[in-house]
Amino acid sequence: MAARFAAPLVSGGGGRVVHASDRWGHMIIRLILAVDRVLTGLAVVTAMIALALAVLLGFWQVVARFVLSQPSPWTEVAIQLLIAWMVFLGATGAFRTGAAVSVDLARRALKGRGRLALDVIIAAASAGFLMLVVWQGWIVVRRVRFQNLAGLDIPVSYAYAALPVGAAFCMIAVLARLLDPESRREETDPSLETQ
Repeated sequence: MAARFAAPLVSGGGGRVVHASDRWGHMIIRLILAVDRVLTGLAVVTAMIALALAVLLGFWQVVARFVLSQPSPWTEVAIQLLIAWMVFLGATGAFRTGAAVSVDLARRALKGRGRLALDVIIAAASAGFLMLVVWQGWIVVRRVRFQNLAGLDIPVSYAYAALPVGAAFCMIAVLARLLDPESRREETDPSLETQ
């Protein structure tokens, strides 16, 4: 009823009439996608840096132990910390591209609204799981905040913070994937399908 009284705005594409409420919706979606681009990019680049640092520290650990005969006591713990952050931040890219939860057989069998319904179910299940990880991860971070990592003398909570932080980034990626018209276009393009 309210949509009838909304002042229509004519869009530039084909004379299609767009109501003000649709315009706000599109602006919010564009904002979410812009925030996602920045956060997902930051998460993935940080994950790549963490992997590179873990490899360098692993190399240093081998050199220190076998070449210099002076084992480094802190590198193993630092590598574990970096890999934990790499995994949870890198998962953001997997959720954003749809590689984390994929039901290929069902997606290929469904078209239109059925496929959209499946996408919504997958996004809701993923978001529910990720909310659980954020919640429980935060509880763990708070519990271990007074313990220190052996060899690095920093709080253990720095390592466990990868759980809620990574899951929060992943939730944004799940929402952005669901809202992004480009991801929907890529999935429905028959030239991209394999035989």
